[in-house]
Amino acid sequence: MPIPTPEPGLVISYAYLWHHEHEAGREEGRKDRPSVIVLAVERPANDTTIVVVLPIMHAPPVDPAAAVEIPATVKRHLRLDDARSWIVVAEGNEFEWPGYDLRKIGRSDRYEYGFLPPRFFNQVIEAFAAWHRVRKAKLTSRE
Repeated sequence: MPIPTPEPGLVISYAYLWHHEHEAGREEGRKDRPSVIVLAVERPANDTTIVVVLPIMHAPPVDPAAAVEIPATVKRHLRLDDARSWIVVAEGNEFEWPGYDLRKIGRSDRYEYGFLPPRFFNQVIEAFAAWHRVRKAKLTSRE
C-alpha cells in the first residue's frame, strides 16, 4: 500500500520520540505507536510537508489535562486494542513527511489506522490548543 497523504486526524504508525528521551540524547523512538497527525503544512518552495503528531499511550496521564481519552467506539473504528488509551496533548513530534520514522502496522502493508471522527478530533485539537496556551506543548523536531 502506498504512503498515505498526511492529513489532520489521520492516525499513523510512528516511532515516536518522547521529549524526555530527546533531552536525554536519544535520536530514535523506542517503539512504534499509533500517533495522530494534528497539523500538516505544505511548503511549496521546497515541495515538502511538515507534520506534527501526538502520541497515543495506554498509561493514564498524571495530569488529566495533558491527554484526551479515546472512546472505545473510536478505538474499535481504528482497529486498536481494547485497553484504555489516551492521546497526549502535552507534547508532539514535528517532522518532514514521510520521514524515517513512519512505520508499517505490524506485518501489513499499511501505515495508517484511519481517521479520528471529526467531533472527537476537534476535542483533541481544543485540548492541544488549551494546553499550549497555558503551558506550551513540547514539540520535538525530528528533522
